[in-house]
Amino acid sequence: MGSNGSDHPLKDYVEEKGLRRRKKLDKDSEQTDPIDQSIEVEYRSSEEESNSSFFDKVEYQQSTTLRQSSVKEISQYSKRDVTPSPPRQSLDHCPSAPVSTCRKPLVDDSGISYSKSMTDKKKIQWPHDLKLDRLSESEKKKLIVELVRIQNDGTVEVDLNKNSPAASELLDLQPVEGPPIIFADTSFSDSKKIIPRLQICMLVVGTRGDVQPFLAIAKRLQEFGHRVRLATHANFSTFVRSAGVDFFPLGGDPRVLAGYMARNKGLIPSGPGEISIQRKQLKAIIESLLPACTQPDMETGVPFRAQAIIANPPAYGHAHVAEALGVPLHIFFTMPWTPTYEFPHPLARVPQSAGYWLSYILVDLLIWWGIRSYINDFRKRKLNLPPIAYFSTYNGSISHLPTAYMWSPHLVPKPSDWGPLVDVVGYCFLNLGSKYQPHEDFVQWIQKGTAPIYIGFGSMPLDDPKKTTDIILEALKDTRQRGILDRGWGGLGNEARDNIFLLEDCPHDWLFPQCSAVVHHGGAGTTATGLKAGCPTTIIPFFGDQLFWGDRIQARELGPAPIPISQLSVEKLSNAIKFMLKPEVKSRAMELAKLIENEDGVAAAVDAFHQHLPAELPLPTATPDRDNDPNPLQWFFIQIGRWCCQPCGGV
Repeated sequence: MGSNGSDHPLKDYVEEKGLRRRKKLDKDSEQTDPIDQSIEVEYRSSEEESNSSFFDKVEYQQSTTLRQSSVKEISQYSKRDVTPSPPRQSLDHCPSAPVSTCRKPLVDDSGISYSKSMTDKKKIQWPHDLKLDRLSESEKKKLIVELVRIQNDGTVEVDLNKNSPAASELLDLQPVEGPPIIFADTSFSDSKKIIPRLQICMLVVGTRGDVQPFLAIAKRLQEFGHRVRLATHANFSTFVRSAGVDFFPLGGDPRVLAGYMARNKGLIPSGPGEISIQRKQLKAIIESLLPACTQPDMETGVPFRAQAIIANPPAYGHAHVAEALGVPLHIFFTMPWTPTYEFPHPLARVPQSAGYWLSYILVDLLIWWGIRSYINDFRKRKLNLPPIAYFSTYNGSISHLPTAYMWSPHLVPKPSDWGPLVDVVGYCFLNLGSKYQPHEDFVQWIQKGTAPIYIGFGSMPLDDPKKTTDIILEALKDTRQRGILDRGWGGLGNEARDNIFLLEDCPHDWLFPQCSAVVHHGGAGTTATGLKAGCPTTIIPFFGDQLFWGDRIQARELGPAPIPISQLSVEKLSNAIKFMLKPEVKSRAMELAKLIENEDGVAAAVDAFHQHLPAELPLPTATPDRDNDPNPLQWFFIQIGRWCCQPCGGV
């Protein structure tokens, strides 16, 4: 989905910047053998007092020799401005990491090649994208009003029974068959390239289950020589750092976010009291994205500037930061966010299959509707970028960005209408269980009886933990099964019994192989680990993509139909347990587990990231005082100055 660029609000702005850049290149550059030249990108800030841009000017400098040593410190964040930089020292390359390029470098009038940021619109569009782009803003607004029904709990339902001329015109295009329309100036190159060692910032918003697969990818990227910073909520600082990955805090509290989503079940706040919570969390997240990509390490003071960004969609603002920094952006996610005719958007209820593709468009527009004021304020105040139109498809959608989905293609194959920008890489496991040492009493409890059933809801809050616990205990008693109750953030369980073990924290990849079946909330990571262990699964969804995964489990007959937490009862849970204990269900689960075992989602994710990098990377340079970085003693006093409660004045 995307605009053809002719009426894009950034068009005049980009053309003006490009003209100034081209004049500078024509003046300064000389025609030389490209093999003996390297292009440098130097960022300078304007001297304006108010809200100056990170990149008001971009200057290309040609070096006269090839450079071999790596760039370890790219730049240092200075509130809003970026100061002039000396020539970049050098650039190491990842050993033996050639990949096929997916984009041709652009060549300007001076003969120097460069690539646009990955946030720029790719001219690869499906017929329905072209049709949607021709809708005016008022028509898009009317489309939402006519087709979207907001339920009392905040969920979104797409109702195609209503008469909507715009929707009818769009739906006439489905089903889509054949390849997308590819314009001549975006043909892919089959040439090989060497991937340089990059400074990569990962922007991840969500619970621990959302963060964990990114941590696995970060560790593998580091093996290629990249410096990776994982920016996520402060709650996960120890978790990230203990894995040997740089950490930077993002705004927002995952406990508050999980509670908000559980209460509202969807995109729209269900009451006035929820609106302030949503706004506060959203603003905190957006405001923290730019520092995460540009500020020095908060513990060591080592400068950092992202040369590439990996983000999940809830890190709203990722595309705008990438646009301002001029760096490529790659989306990674655990649930579908790219329009398809094969299944609906996970955050929307769509009773008619004809509306599956349209549900993605409507959810995109609704999200943009809710965050547009924050994003445009952020663009103007922090990034010095022009505002985006109210119903612009440029911001609500990720369809123009390279996207990798982290689930097994054996569970949900890549839809036939997803183009070459989209990869389904497989599950990305961190394998925490390999180093886990369980308590002896827990091991003895497991071994003294039949394999237990795991029941836990992870980070999900429970309105009435006691009631939920009582239902679970009664269902286990009714089915004569032993159970492991994972207390989680919801406080499940109250006291241990002979057939019940209360668990506080244990890696699922160690625990689930000990279990006969699993019952959980349906988080993508928990679902993945259960399937890898060959466990029949019952999903008790709270919100978001959890119902989507429950439906996939049911469709493959790996478990019963999902039971929403609000509908959980002794009878329904007992019937679900009995279904999971059937031998044929266990057999199907083991067959899928063998297929997942042979996948390497982390390797495929890293390959996808490398493959979709532009042929020429816009590499920022170091700050002018690079050679004058603070020594340990100076850094000690800098840290004291940050926390000192008294102003130092001129002393």
